[in-house]
Amino acid sequence: MADETRIMSRVRSLLGDFGTEFRDVLTGVGELDEYDLSETNTTVSKAFRLQNGQSTDLIPGSDYTVVPREGRVIFRDGIGVLPIGAVVIVEGRANGMFDDDELAIHLHDAVLQHCSDRVITVRYRSKEGFYRYEDEALGVANLPEVEELPLATLAAINALWAVVTDAASDVDIHTAEGTHISRSQRYTQLLVQIENLETRYKELCQQLNVGLYRIEQATLRRVSRYNNRLVPIFTSREYDDSAYPTRQLPPIDKRNEDASGIPSPVISGLTG
Repeated sequence: MADETRIMSRVRSLLGDFGTEFRDVLTGVGELDEYDLSETNTTVSKAFRLQNGQSTDLIPGSDYTVVPREGRVIFRDGIGVLPIGAVVIVEGRANGMFDDDELAIHLHDAVLQHCSDRVITVRYRSKEGFYRYEDEALGVANLPEVEELPLATLAAINALWAVVTDAASDVDIHTAEGTHISRSQRYTQLLVQIENLETRYKELCQQLNVGLYRIEQATLRRVSRYNNRLVPIFTSREYDDSAYPTRQLPPIDKRNEDASGIPSPVISGLTG
């Protein structure tokens, strides 16, 4: 079965967004209680103060807070303004384009799309001795391992669309000296990469018959000639399934429905 951590690693691999570890040494100047880190979009794992050859761990929230997006650490009441010569070491990880929370949102959207209306049927024997069947909604926990790559590809596509939105506001720069900087090229390259990933996802789905491009079967509904009502249909089941039949309620097209609110006459034998 699939593992969410492994899928997240696959997504980062497809995006080339691995991030980097950092270790910053902050030296007090006696005036500041805010310091910029060497990286942005950061997650701080540890911060400690060196004093008289000994290190003291700082407590997040009370001693310091971090502005992850801007890569800034702010010392609070427990520390305040760093004295001249005081040393604080901050260790953590720069997440690149996406932090784990942002990437988890895109992965969640991909799971909803890729696993939409899909179930895994489990067969078991009840305590009464009858064969029973239970449908489990498909998700990350029970996703077949062979579908990890298509799911990660779809999550990468969703993440890149967020990057494209940011790149769409970049404009080309032309100067009087003849300098030309094509900032829109980033936008174009991202669209090309998205198209390539979408093609790959489509091919994988068609080969495995999974995801958004799987072949789906539908049951045509019959209308009774006696009363013009739809004949009920029931879900197909195994021959030894002793459970009660499950009624299906497919959507009914109401595009041309009369919206006047005037009730239709009831004619015996034709409507009701």
